[in-house]
Amino acid sequence: MTEVPQDLPIRERDAVRVVVRDTTDRILLFHTREPTYPELGTWWELPGGGMDPGETYLETAVRELREETGIVVTADQVGAPTWRRRATFKHRMYRHVQNEVVVQVRLPGPGPDVDGAERLDYEVEDYFGFRWWPIPEVVASREAFYPRNVPGLLEAFLQGAEIDEPFEIWS
Repeated sequence: MTEVPQDLPIRERDAVRVVVRDTTDRILLFHTREPTYPELGTWWELPGGGMDPGETYLETAVRELREETGIVVTADQVGAPTWRRRATFKHRMYRHVQNEVVVQVRLPGPGPDVDGAERLDYEVEDYFGFRWWPIPEVVASREAFYPRNVPGLLEAFLQGAEIDEPFEIWS
């Protein structure tokens, strides 16, 4: 197993990432940066975040989607956590280590505009744009993503594959 870098204080948590898919087969990605580490540049990121104490992955997916995007869904719209991963990245002077599951949410119509009114202060700074990406464009893209292998794993995930991704040192 790859070792976690010991360069910063470590924060470990369980987290959920959400592949939000609309009826035109586009997925929602945030254009993201980390102001503390400008050398990381910018990337496209799946919505999601940490599980609060006592929360299930379903509750986390529903809450995070509402907070980060304004999109309101119910737990029965959240798919199974068939993509599992562990990753680490630098964020706000900490090294985050996350045990993540990725789930799919299918919307009943075309993707709406994002409403970030409930975002946390750091999310307002970090997320500077969003885009509804056609799935073939994600798969063919050479841009940076979090998770890094979104282009390579997206189609298999959407087809129901069980994915256990190796540990990723993202930054």
